[in-house]
Amino acid sequence: MEPPALTVSAAVREHLRQLCLHEFPCGTGSWNKSRFLPQTYRAWRELIPRDEDAVGPGEETVDALLGLVCSPHSPWALLEGSSAEDCFLRELAIQNPLMLKDSFFYTYFRSLRVVDKQVSLVDRDLLKFVKLEELVLCANQIEEIDTTNLPPTLKVLELYGNRMTSMECLCTRPPPRLQHLGLGHNKLLGPLESLYVTSDYWPNLISLDLSFNDLTDLQGMVAGLRTLRRLRLLVLQGNPLALVPCYRGFIIDSLSGLCMLDDIAVAPSEKHLFRGLSHSGDLLAQEARLVVTVGHVTGVLDSSVLDPEPGPQGPFITYSYYVTYEFVEDEEGKGNEYGRVLAEIVKPSPSTEQLGEDIPKEPIKEAEDSVGPGPACQSQSRELEESGASAPLPQSIDSAAELAKLRPRLDPRLCPSPGTVLFSTVRKPWSDVIACNYAMQHTLKGLVPLRAFLLSGTTVTVVEEKILSWPAVPPSPNSPSAAKKGKGETDKKGKEKNKEEKDKKGKDGKDKAGKGEKGPAKEHKGSKKKEEELRKDLRQDPPVLRVLGSGPVVLEPLLSGEPFVSTVCNFGVVRTLETDRLTLYRDSKKKSKKAKNAALEARKSKTKKSLVSVYESDYRPDPLTVEIQIQLIQGRSTEEALRGLLP
Repeated sequence: MEPPALTVSAAVREHLRQLCLHEFPCGTGSWNKSRFLPQTYRAWRELIPRDEDAVGPGEETVDALLGLVCSPHSPWALLEGSSAEDCFLRELAIQNPLMLKDSFFYTYFRSLRVVDKQVSLVDRDLLKFVKLEELVLCANQIEEIDTTNLPPTLKVLELYGNRMTSMECLCTRPPPRLQHLGLGHNKLLGPLESLYVTSDYWPNLISLDLSFNDLTDLQGMVAGLRTLRRLRLLVLQGNPLALVPCYRGFIIDSLSGLCMLDDIAVAPSEKHLFRGLSHSGDLLAQEARLVVTVGHVTGVLDSSVLDPEPGPQGPFITYSYYVTYEFVEDEEGKGNEYGRVLAEIVKPSPSTEQLGEDIPKEPIKEAEDSVGPGPACQSQSRELEESGASAPLPQSIDSAAELAKLRPRLDPRLCPSPGTVLFSTVRKPWSDVIACNYAMQHTLKGLVPLRAFLLSGTTVTVVEEKILSWPAVPPSPNSPSAAKKGKGETDKKGKEKNKEEKDKKGKDGKDKAGKGEKGPAKEHKGSKKKEEELRKDLRQDPPVLRVLGSGPVVLEPLLSGEPFVSTVCNFGVVRTLETDRLTLYRDSKKKSKKAKNAALEARKSKTKKSLVSVYESDYRPDPLTVEIQIQLIQGRSTEEALRGLLP
């Protein structure tokens, strides 16, 4: 059985009870009995309290009682944040407690604030407050209101943060003198809401707040608001309709008497820039455009320094790095390119659903494993190799369990949330500062899902992609084609080998006699050439993905009127002293190979040692950071609003 609904009048009575207006030091009692005689022995003129000199022994003076109420150190003091009305009633309960009757309360209150009291019903007892002008019922559980229970003297009605899904219930018999109506942070949804914001229901409305609802029909809403001749303040931010490029200009040009829109003053220059836009409402695109820009990535861990040198049979390991972010899926054929930078859209493969058992319930601690000492990282690499990542994939697999074993375990952070798509920057090699140079324009017609996405925010992730390449597997010697081919190639290779040996002998003798040390250099060059030839025909294992850092980005300011959100995501330090030292050594080694002067090389070696010692003593690695910006495109003139794009 559900508990009875809590009414507004019941919440008011409970609040008055908590003020303890009839208990010490308020009200009447032994602490002030000499000041008040029983009403049966006194005329109405004698209800006025007696003078201070009439206070008997064992009683408190009025000043002493007021001190107990007003002193912040008193146990009878009001709680911090109490209203001025509460303080006045406590003082009145000391100075003249006989006035505190129901008739007094019903005529005294001009403002009632019942906030976060779980109220769900506006009852008829509210009509007893005959002078009530302001009613604030925010953060409650109200779904509907019977306006016949609202006092006709109301001028301000605030219902922020409730559960109202329509304004229709307010239009049965609305208060005729209402000047401000606040319905922000509710669940108003549907194009019919524009029918309930007309002068037929609110002839004296000056201020209207419908922010953070699910209103989508901009033209219909403006058509209803045009009838409110006295409207001066309007708040619609946070609604899906406020995301279209023409939003602000269309409202300013349509409502000529408006002074404030979304808490921003309407300037005369805006009225000039958006002149005539209201007559082009049918041409305006009802879609939102956002541009996502990814800048530099710093503090990336260079994992290649921990890998051993590849042998003639591999594996040849390559690393690349990219950034992913979640976003609502674009409309088909819209917004796939911006600024001539093409983005990669990473959609989950159908097999991901089949491999749900392999996805770990908790995020894999890749970043923690990657920043450990070198042997730990090498053992992890060996584990990957031993797990069969380098084995050739079979042509056909009958068992789904065998297929799951061959696929790498998926990190949940690389899977998009429901209703979103994972977008990725272009893969880049490692460097101290990786310039992504990424920009993507998203054009969306689903404004309600976009609003929900902006409220929840997006997730930015830095991913390391590791690919192992192996020489191509030669054909089986038992196959007839391979035998025939092998015989022909053997004869051909025998002739070529004899010829190469003769040429080599002549060249080696000539080089050794003339230039001495060029023979070994050519041998090294030849071995390098052979290694390059081996790399020409390689097969690649499935990429091994590792999340270096991941974190949320708050996008709610875009709904609150901000033109863009720009932030630097900081994922903490993922590099270590050992990895940075190996990277420094590798870079200095490459530079030393290019040195032509031996003295210069020795000087560089000495400088390198001192640099390493200083580097270790003052080691402060940069954290892993990503620059990201999300901009909501809004037209700044009639021309821009019609085009829907900024210049």
